[in-house]
Amino acid sequence: MDSERRQFLGGLAAASAAAVLPLGGAVAQGAAPAKRIDVHHHLAPPNYAAFMNSKNALAGPLKTWSLPRTIEDMDKAGVTTAILSITTPGISLGETDQARKIVRDCNEYMAKAAADHPGRFGMFVMLPLPDVDGALREIEYGLDVLKADGVGMYTNYGDKWLGDQFLNPVWEELNRRKALVYTHPALANCCRNLVKGIPPAMIEYGTDTTRTIAEMVFSGTAARYPNVKVIFSHAGGTMPFLIERFDFQAKAQDYREQLPHGVRHELRKFYYDTAQAFSPPAMWGLRKIVPMSQIVFGTDFPYRTSEEHVKGLKECGVFNAKELAMIDSGNVGRMLPRFRS
Repeated sequence: MDSERRQFLGGLAAASAAAVLPLGGAVAQGAAPAKRIDVHHHLAPPNYAAFMNSKNALAGPLKTWSLPRTIEDMDKAGVTTAILSITTPGISLGETDQARKIVRDCNEYMAKAAADHPGRFGMFVMLPLPDVDGALREIEYGLDVLKADGVGMYTNYGDKWLGDQFLNPVWEELNRRKALVYTHPALANCCRNLVKGIPPAMIEYGTDTTRTIAEMVFSGTAARYPNVKVIFSHAGGTMPFLIERFDFQAKAQDYREQLPHGVRHELRKFYYDTAQAFSPPAMWGLRKIVPMSQIVFGTDFPYRTSEEHVKGLKECGVFNAKELAMIDSGNVGRMLPRFRS
């Protein structure tokens, strides 16, 4: 390990404990700035971007991504901290050794961004799944060395969703650590380009989030690993609108072993972000199913802006000022003590 890398790694622990800094915007004298923590905020590290470009797989908004653009977007909306993550398709296009190398590079890039901008960034460790051995090593390195806030996973890995038994070793380790897991939807092998002229992500991202929620709940995975805190993107996808079918399925068959506390108990344990889901129907539907404590702020930058999410949540008519503060940072502070006000 060269001296520059040793210096970088040596400063991570101190950076991870730093207080969240005020925004660049004006704050009344003597007043503490309100916190707003974005749990759904993407980046494209240079080496990752180069690899994805070589596969013609880097999405348009990520082609112009940069840290200055990220900070500018955050400051416009009063976002004090963004917890960074790599969006889909992740590293699914790489071979095992190559994937491990790129994943490590991405994680160290995120950790350096956090160290260079104290308080402005957190990170969710990228994993080289479906390589389970590589994922376990990266969990250890990411959480113990890089001091990450949690782990990032996708809703599926080809034709396997998050309740599949192949992930049991990963869930066991995350449960032992009482870790936070952020999930992002991905296009499954089954469901690409089904409707002519309609981008798959428009429908399939919400649908695949629902698939993986259903498998985690009805397979018993959620109940077996109760110490893991899981965030689902986009207000839980279509789950709020299909809740009647979830309830009916739980009654139609004997799920006492998989659901010892019932289906609603498991759904209410999960956390759900607001990324691209701040409309009144989405927020009302989610709020009818889960308590306010389970809703967290997310923007999906650079695909959408932080400003439109702040505005949308305020104007949707679902939340009062106290509840908006819970979404902005209070609920994240319960999961991640370093963000407590």
